[in-house]
Amino acid sequence: MSYQVTIALKGPNMSGYQVIAKKFRPKKFSEVFEQEAIVQTLKNTMRLGRVGHAYLFCGTRGTGKTTLARLFAKAINCENLSPDVEPCNQCCSCTEIISGSSLDVIEIDGASNRGIDDIRNLNETVGYAASNGNYKIYIIDEVHMLTKEAFNALLKTLEEPPSHALFFFATTEPHKVLPTILSRCQRFDLKRITPEKIETKLASIAKQLNIAIEEGALRVLAGQAEGSLRDAESLFDQLICFEEPPITRSHAIKALGLIQTDFFFRLDQAASKYDLAAAFSLTEVLFKEGAHLQHVLESLAEHFRIIARVQMGEAPPFLSYTTSAKIYSTHQILEILDYLIDAMERGQRTPFKRIHLEVVFLHIIRSMKKIPLEFLVDRLEALKNEASQMSKVTTAPLPIQKTAAHFSPPKIEEPAQPIEEVPFFPETPDPKPISADSLPPPETPPSYAIQEKIKHDQVMRFASVELNGSLKK
Repeated sequence: MSYQVTIALKGPNMSGYQVIAKKFRPKKFSEVFEQEAIVQTLKNTMRLGRVGHAYLFCGTRGTGKTTLARLFAKAINCENLSPDVEPCNQCCSCTEIISGSSLDVIEIDGASNRGIDDIRNLNETVGYAASNGNYKIYIIDEVHMLTKEAFNALLKTLEEPPSHALFFFATTEPHKVLPTILSRCQRFDLKRITPEKIETKLASIAKQLNIAIEEGALRVLAGQAEGSLRDAESLFDQLICFEEPPITRSHAIKALGLIQTDFFFRLDQAASKYDLAAAFSLTEVLFKEGAHLQHVLESLAEHFRIIARVQMGEAPPFLSYTTSAKIYSTHQILEILDYLIDAMERGQRTPFKRIHLEVVFLHIIRSMKKIPLEFLVDRLEALKNEASQMSKVTTAPLPIQKTAAHFSPPKIEEPAQPIEEVPFFPETPDPKPISADSLPPPETPPSYAIQEKIKHDQVMRFASVELNGSLKK
């Protein structure tokens, strides 16, 4: 007799877990991060009783567009609004909106409900009154995804909606929304959040979660978020699962697949030594690690951007940046940044990723011996001024040395014997006419001719440098 034994493995309880971006989503206007002007306007709108029928929230991802729309909807229908115009988050309307089960606040995804039939269904239900709250609110996210026909179908309802219906739109691309829709909405543009503010917010979240994390790791997360607080919170969630606290900067770089900053300092040292072979060895290291070309170019541009800021007087994030800032001139840094912008655009199209990266490194190293065009222009102007000054000195008349003889009349001695009278106009044969060709050429002062030749040689030398791009040492 055989028995079949079944062992039930109980996994970790994940039903109650919330990601950081959802757990720390603002529940009041006071918790909205870095959008004070918009929050103040919305609160005054409710306090003064001047609520419009359509609002458009624009901005990059993760700045709080949908969050502000939900908070505004929750505050409008709140039964116990606080004196400072904050929703109570406890009444029936607030709890239904928080849980997503409210019949008065309807959220529509503009990407999946973008056709004319979807908008027709909305127009048919917009006439029904609200069930609990004062208003029936439609929140359409990514509204720019609606088709032109859908926009036209929504236009009449948006222009003259029922008194109980409000429309809140959110989009990352407002230029794709029809002008006829834009003209009927109050528009709010949410600003991008700075890395310093994101770093402060992440530090506050880490303190509430009791997670030890270094300041350098927070700086890495804030830099990778590109102005999106939600992206930073998602990266923080990922980093927590990578390594046990305390979380260091090296952990953040490794978890996110970034390139160590020391790699770029090695490139700077190779440029200072004019080591062209280092371009191939550094590329070999990156491709062995599986680095993505576009990410390498973006990180490289950020590296030289920091160097440029250090050269202009800002404090370096690391001491090594002070050393790198002394290797390059300001003209070289600006030229390298211009080149990297073009290289990032070309890198998206080229199939030869490795060769493209090697050429980029070679260009950076070779720039150490390339004379900038601005320097050549300044040098040519200086030579021109020097030559003009020399020409004035050589062509100036010599000063006359005046002595006492110039001021005293000469003494006339009486001749010992009488002088024979000679006619004043002696008879001489007529001179031959002199032609202009027979005249000798005017003599050029030797010193002036030499200076002109030196000027010509120097101008030609520096002009050739501009064409060749480098000087032979």
